[in-house]
Amino acid sequence: MDITKFTLIETIRGLKEKQFSQEELKNAYLSRINTLNPKLNIFLVIKKNNTGIPAGIKDVILTKGIKTTAGSKILSNYIPPYNATAVEKLLNQGISIIGKTNCDEFAMGGSGENSAYQPTKNPWDLTKVTGGSSSGSAACVAADLAVFALGSDTGGSIRQPSSLCGVIGLKPTYGRVSRYGLIAMASSLDQIGPITKSVEDAALVLEWISGPDLYDSNCPNEKFTMQPSRLKAGIKGLKIGIPKEYFGKGLDSKVKEVVERAIKKLEELGGKIVEVSLPNSKYALAAYYIIVSSEVSSNMARFDGIRFGSNRGNFGAEVKRRIMLGTFALSAGFWDEYYSKAAKVRTLIKQDFEKAFEKADVIVGPVSPTTAWDLGDKVGDPLKMYLADIYTISANLAGIPGLSVPCGFSEGLPVGLQILGKEWNEGIVLKVGYAYEQATKRQLKKPDLKF
Repeated sequence: MDITKFTLIETIRGLKEKQFSQEELKNAYLSRINTLNPKLNIFLVIKKNNTGIPAGIKDVILTKGIKTTAGSKILSNYIPPYNATAVEKLLNQGISIIGKTNCDEFAMGGSGENSAYQPTKNPWDLTKVTGGSSSGSAACVAADLAVFALGSDTGGSIRQPSSLCGVIGLKPTYGRVSRYGLIAMASSLDQIGPITKSVEDAALVLEWISGPDLYDSNCPNEKFTMQPSRLKAGIKGLKIGIPKEYFGKGLDSKVKEVVERAIKKLEELGGKIVEVSLPNSKYALAAYYIIVSSEVSSNMARFDGIRFGSNRGNFGAEVKRRIMLGTFALSAGFWDEYYSKAAKVRTLIKQDFEKAFEKADVIVGPVSPTTAWDLGDKVGDPLKMYLADIYTISANLAGIPGLSVPCGFSEGLPVGLQILGKEWNEGIVLKVGYAYEQATKRQLKKPDLKF
């Protein structure tokens, strides 16, 4: 019995039925980490003394007394004096932190290669990227180095690496989970969420970490709850929206085939396929990077070498690039030309989704235009890298929930199906994801890690 293969639900059941102890659970994961982490570079910090259900925490989420670097040399010795709200809520559920997972520096990147501590390797192929910025969290779940992990999603940074690593990744509605204790990159877009081995696990973790927080006024008074009967109710009669803009130029033909087969499966399960349009999605990438860079330039100002960390000359190239772009976009004479227009496009994108959801209960499509690419392939071309986010960023601009579910493989590498829903409607997104998962069992296939 390899208990590191168990889902969160199965782990809870195994502990309750005394199939194994918490000490045995911890030691099983630590043994696997000791074997695989040197090759995969998933954990920046490993905690050996904590006992509980082991979870990986992305290194931009504060953990009291545990070094939190945000993947940057600037914070190489930073030890937070408090926990992020999401972490505190997990600890209250008997979860332990087994380690801090690698990530792009200050969550800026789409491949994991911007970490100051070297990139995480993809468990399916060590020559490929893991996706970013929650690279370590996605790889940690794919490689069974933790029961689940927390990531953060600003433009797809939970969903995209989950797709490339063949695991479940959920970006909740903006405000569903407190951002208190998340090192801010772009405050109006950032959202903490779970990366898990099953859709049912994602629903449970979201239930644990959601809800009100005095430190984040965006959080609603009620936490998310998902009754098992509702999750498993099936999707007969649900309207599945297919955005024509997500299946055109730029989508790899083999990825397209895999995603279209997944949509066909949803139809076989009783979903009604309807075409929807998101006409302003073609402007999303430009608007997103103007807004993100502008908020980055503001948020990074705190790292001035006086209050936090060391010399700001230690920032990596991508952080410097975004600071410079954002400072330019917000500067006198250019604010109206760039940031103001981007904010207006953001409103149009949100309105596109509102109209689409008048016709459909959920919207489905690809997560990433390709499978995982070669390490180093896009590092020298930022625009090429940014295009990897083309299908995920709109959900952040609109503040809606999105789920990545494994839906097959292209040339041996995982492909993810993206399921988007209305604001605060994670329940229906998870229900569709669960129905597909149970019908196909795609999430059960694991990478071969016999090095």
